[in-house]
Amino acid sequence: MTTVADPTADRNRLVHEIDRPADHPLRRLTAAEMTSAREVLERAGMVTADTRFVYVGLHEPDKSDVRAYQRDPAHHIDRRCRMYLLDQATGQGSRVVISLDDRSIVSNTAVDPVRDGQVSLLDEEFEIADKLVAADESWCAALRRRGIDPAKVRGVPLSAGHFGFTDEIGKRMARVVGFCQEDEKDLPWAHPIDGLVAYVDLTARTVQKIVDDADLPVPAERGEWDAEPHASPRRNTLKPLEITQPEGPSFTVDDDVLTWENWSVRIGFDGREGLTLHEVSYLDNGRRRPVLYRASVAEMVVFYADPSPSRFYQNYFDTGEYMFCRYTNSLKLGCDCLGEIHYLDATIADDHGRPCTIDNAICIHEEDYGLLWKHNDMFNGMSESRRSRRLVISFFTTIGNYDYGFYWYLYLDGTIELEAKATGVVFTSALPDGDSAYANELAPGLGAPFHQHMFCARLDMAVDGDANAVDELDAARVPMGPDNPYGNAFTRTATRLYRESDGQRTGDASIGRVWRISNPDKRNRLGNPVGYVLHSQNAPLMLADENSSTHRRANFATKHLWVTRYDPEERYPAGEYVYQNHGHAGLPTWVTADRDIDGQDIVLWHTFGLTHFPRPEDWPVMPMDYTGFTLKADGFFDRNPTLDVPPNGRSCHG
Repeated sequence: MTTVADPTADRNRLVHEIDRPADHPLRRLTAAEMTSAREVLERAGMVTADTRFVYVGLHEPDKSDVRAYQRDPAHHIDRRCRMYLLDQATGQGSRVVISLDDRSIVSNTAVDPVRDGQVSLLDEEFEIADKLVAADESWCAALRRRGIDPAKVRGVPLSAGHFGFTDEIGKRMARVVGFCQEDEKDLPWAHPIDGLVAYVDLTARTVQKIVDDADLPVPAERGEWDAEPHASPRRNTLKPLEITQPEGPSFTVDDDVLTWENWSVRIGFDGREGLTLHEVSYLDNGRRRPVLYRASVAEMVVFYADPSPSRFYQNYFDTGEYMFCRYTNSLKLGCDCLGEIHYLDATIADDHGRPCTIDNAICIHEEDYGLLWKHNDMFNGMSESRRSRRLVISFFTTIGNYDYGFYWYLYLDGTIELEAKATGVVFTSALPDGDSAYANELAPGLGAPFHQHMFCARLDMAVDGDANAVDELDAARVPMGPDNPYGNAFTRTATRLYRESDGQRTGDASIGRVWRISNPDKRNRLGNPVGYVLHSQNAPLMLADENSSTHRRANFATKHLWVTRYDPEERYPAGEYVYQNHGHAGLPTWVTADRDIDGQDIVLWHTFGLTHFPRPEDWPVMPMDYTGFTLKADGFFDRNPTLDVPPNGRSCHG
């Protein structure tokens, strides 16, 4: 969910300088290019006082063009920008592609609000909704009846979802709930005004209706982390912990290309997906071998379990509905990042299509990660230890009450890991009678509904090349019999996924289910196809009923894995236009083509997440919670690729 927020606050600054032209076709969109794209629209008469820029990003070229460029850098690729526009006067959205080379409009496609849904919400619309509700007499009367001063209420505009309400079809809607704030230091999330919600038509700029379902007492206890009863003397037992690299870091960053040990990765940043990784490869015996062509978190949704009339609609696609990477934090050394840090700024566009820079948006550093390998041998006297370390590429974004961190880890042994971190403040409710079937009590009279955070990673695989296949691997018991007389045997089964109808899978921790991505055309020294294995956490999938709106709209979250044939237009698992989309967009529609995925250019879509039953320890600020997945080399190398890692030198005393 989100609140009224200003993406041009002091964490951002307007960019005026002219950037040098892009060279690599996947290089991040520059401020000058964003400005140029806006100028193209202005000259075409497509920018009026009512035009708002919902999204501005690099329109990435087809992979075949990028491959041609890799073979011959003289190969020309038209540099393009993709935009979502909104006419606030009519509510009409559109998708525009601009040629930055020709300074021309390549395409301009209207978004049908009934068929497609709506383009994403704007910060300005949060402000509009808040002001409309604050001025509505029915809303104010409901507050006064509860003994609440309307001036102390902070409206929180939320996405409307899609529930088939006839009076909302084709309209650009939002829902607004309220929280009390007694003074400027008070934490509004501590005082939810439950049982009351306003439905707002953002285009007509009217409050369509007020749902006043239940008159629940507003929890009174303050919620700041340092306010009573939470306040206590700060502990003084933690001694300084310094992380130093006297000779500097082991990585280099050159024009967004990060090189560390044997890894190479091009770093990108997008206003919708946030941090993106491109052309991830590993240098093995002098040969650079690709692993991933592109990786990102392409969607996330948070849906809540409270079925009450004032809360049933709570499901928020923070990526597709809110473009939540607009709220990326400017990171601070010693607070958010520790050690020898290299920062990268990120350039995004504001609601008027003007470039803004988020300082220190991306953090890059190394971390010690314990032992890499160790052995003391009783026969040959070997006594060796090697320490592991990992490279961390991360960013943090705040979307209303929750804060999310996304951390990509690269390890010395070829492992890739993504860890998503959730912290911040849980979305609260009034709970005067203590725990309910759908919420837990956090503080006296204060509840938090059960909910799920579901993420979907888009993994465009390139394991030693673009032709890849997927096998589902399961541990299997072997019955006792002539070949297993004592019953100790167990084995592993492999099931090849041949078509997209086969490639919709659920995890199973009871049999250690993993998925192996291999290249049938490349063999290791043992004669087996080289590969990587996707290890999932096998967390619960979507718990909403299969007939629900949430199930239809977030259908990607019904499977842990989807495998599709590569298509450059298939970017987002819940579809391109998520806001008020009626459902089944994205993955469930694409896979009806049932394309061949065996030994083809394929994309893996991996669902992972958190099922959160809030607890008192999550209040007033939630300790970090973690989820993610791992990609491990499996026959990709001929032997342990870290045999050349030296002892730890001066740090090892023995």
